Amino acid sequence: MLRKLPKEKQSFTYAKGKWTMKELIQHVIDTERIFSYRALCFARNDKTSLPDFDQDLFVNNDNDNKRDYEDLLDEMSTLRKSTIQLYKSFSEEALLRIGVASENKISVRALGYLFSGHQIHHLNIIKERYL
Repeated sequence: MLRKLPKEKQSFTYAKGKWTMKELIQHVIDTERIFSYRALCFARNDKTSLPDFDQDLFVNNDNDNKRDYEDLLDEMSTLRKSTIQLYKSFSEEALLRIGVASENKISVRALGYLFSGHQIHHLNIIKERYL
């Protein structure tokens, strides 16, 4: 769906102050990277409490609107393949481990569902408001 997006829609926002399509894609990438790191730490039994991340700070400090749209999509696809391999490497015991991120307890398994659902959420927003 995203690969068929017309070029004029790549920098489109559906309302003032909303992210462009490129910013939204970068947000999905950033979120999956951060949540994957959290999952890796917790799976390896690291008890360090991990901080929150400010999604707007991340979007405001990237250069995604200057990046090639296809490169962003390739990065998102490569990241998802890497994340799948990471999760395949976790034992059942590791998937059940719990850590603290953003001052909330969460399991490795729940993180996987969370960022997968996050991507689906944004794809639905794209269908409703960007296309």
